[in-house]
Amino acid sequence: MEFKHEPVMLENSINGLNIKENGTYVDGTLGGAGHSKEILKRLSNKGKLIGIDRDEEAINAAKENLSQFPNVIYIHDNHDNIKSILENLKIEKVDGILLDLGVSSYQLDERNRGFSYLGENELDMRMDKSQSLTAKDVINNYKEEDLANIIYEYGEERFSKRIAKNICEYRKEKQIDTTKELVEIIESSIPKKFQNDGHPAKRTFQAIRIEVNNEIKPLKKTVKDCIELLNPGGRLVIITFHSLEDRAVKNAYIEAKGKCTCPKDLPYCVCGAKSLGEIITKKPIVATKEEIERNSRSKSAKLRIFERK
Repeated sequence: MEFKHEPVMLENSINGLNIKENGTYVDGTLGGAGHSKEILKRLSNKGKLIGIDRDEEAINAAKENLSQFPNVIYIHDNHDNIKSILENLKIEKVDGILLDLGVSSYQLDERNRGFSYLGENELDMRMDKSQSLTAKDVINNYKEEDLANIIYEYGEERFSKRIAKNICEYRKEKQIDTTKELVEIIESSIPKKFQNDGHPAKRTFQAIRIEVNNEIKPLKKTVKDCIELLNPGGRLVIITFHSLEDRAVKNAYIEAKGKCTCPKDLPYCVCGAKSLGEIITKKPIVATKEEIERNSRSKSAKLRIFERK
């Protein structure tokens, strides 16, 4: 498998992990293993990497890409289950965790998976092909109101109601089977003068993908679980690609940092606020102009780091 894209914000994420050569690290979104390869280059033979991905095809491709490294444990699972994954491996704590959220470049390249709005492919969008819910199910079976809400909330699409209405009108005549059909419905729903900000289907496809893979709802708890699994000085590095993800990560970090809510005039804290560590990035790190030119996927990326105390 040839990897066509460099990993997003590679240098920032690797530096952010502050890697110890004998440490244990988790790449919770293994994908094409671009980030993992750089982590492994910095580890000694005593170091260890756990690579997790819900996409079995991605794991197989990563095994090929990392074949020269013996100190990798591959796990086909969802990073939301990180506590039970490490428990099963009898690993109590780790020195760093990386999450590069959203769809991977590897998955976008595999056009037949239906993540891309380019070409004509089956509406699938499952990161884990063993799950039953697909994009085709969402598009053809969800109520108009639910579709509109998903497209608005997860895609921040201003024409969500019109898109949902047109999807429901179209499917009265025939089932919507392909990405091309869905793209044509979306394009016909958005006035031409508003189609100049990237591909008109981009936001709707993002929204349907998030719904199919349940990417937002568990995220805050996952961040909290990751922080609790870190050794003192261990770091959690998370790359997000849209505001909903970034907000969930930011709020989880703030909660983990802990904040005393006692009235100012009390001589000591009685609210029991407990701090798990420090937020290293007061503001998220964004890609440089040079990286965006090399790798367009990094344009919307935001990186946040938390250090366990």
